[in-house]
Amino acid sequence: MNAANDGGLYDRLRTAILSLELMPGERLSERGLESLLGASRTPIRAALMRLENEGLTQREGRGWQVAPIDLAEIRAVMEYREAVEAAVVEHAVERADDAELASLRALADAHHRHDDEEVGLRDGSDFHLALARLSRNPFLADAMAGALTRLSRTRWLEVRTPESRAQARAEHMQIAAAVADRDAAAARRLVAQHSRGTRDRLLASLEEERRRLRGRGVSIIESSAAPPPLKAV
Repeated sequence: MNAANDGGLYDRLRTAILSLELMPGERLSERGLESLLGASRTPIRAALMRLENEGLTQREGRGWQVAPIDLAEIRAVMEYREAVEAAVVEHAVERADDAELASLRALADAHHRHDDEEVGLRDGSDFHLALARLSRNPFLADAMAGALTRLSRTRWLEVRTPESRAQARAEHMQIAAAVADRDAAAARRLVAQHSRGTRDRLLASLEEERRRLRGRGVSIIESSAAPPPLKAV
């Protein structure tokens, strides 16, 4: 299998995990994936190792499993994301030009004009990644992408209701306005409030849905160990 096909195999497994087609905690066998994906074991193992770097798979004895949803990791990632985004807005205020800042406000405003659960999830990622790129620091942009990947399997819980989606979009508009006004202090305060509010709503939703999700086969744990470091996607 060539390098392009190796990448396609990784993409297929990654999509299956992020869409919950492969459930958190589900055991994965290289032999079973050979049959399922029509690929040989070497590229399958390489894809699983790449996904392990993103926190989406982990070794289970001599095999593999889809990483469970870890409440301790969610808290840690949200804390990390808040620190990253505070640096992002600081640099965006200093480095982005007026046209870029106007485009960010237009993006937040466009998101505010329509409402849908799936679209709401995508809009949130688009906004935060666009903001991160305005820092002109590729490491900060990669860090934000990595944090959003770690949270992607659970963020849909936070945007289930029209009220929660409207709140998130309103907060995006406030952040975009503060950055466009080049008010770094206000932007830092707003991204911290947004990150903490998102964290609290997400954890509350997970606690509320814990029994039902476990009934669907979703593994939810509370680890005591610190999570592995985030790596860029």
